[in-house]
Amino acid sequence: MNKTQLIQEIAERANGSRSEAQRFFDAFTEVITSELKKGSEVQITGFGKFYVQERAARQGINPQTQQKINIPASKVPKFTAGNALKEAIK
Repeated sequence: MNKTQLIQEIAERANGSRSEAQRFFDAFTEVITSELKKGSEVQITGFGKFYVQERAARQGINPQTQQKINIPASKVPKFTAGNALKEAIK
């Protein structure tokens, strides 16, 4: 399912218009993004938790040249599914 299909499905299940579903979806992603930028977690009970994990700097190997390269430290978004979501897909 891609973003367009997801928005269409949200609109149908909420008995709303596609434009309303688009606005709500955009607002949802903006809130999640801004909270993660601040370093906060977003926990939705029963669904899951969005958070930021820091990766340490490390050495890697360029697969084409086999040369060692330095990979800088970075922050990556992560998601952990909640128990209700895990149970729903069993």
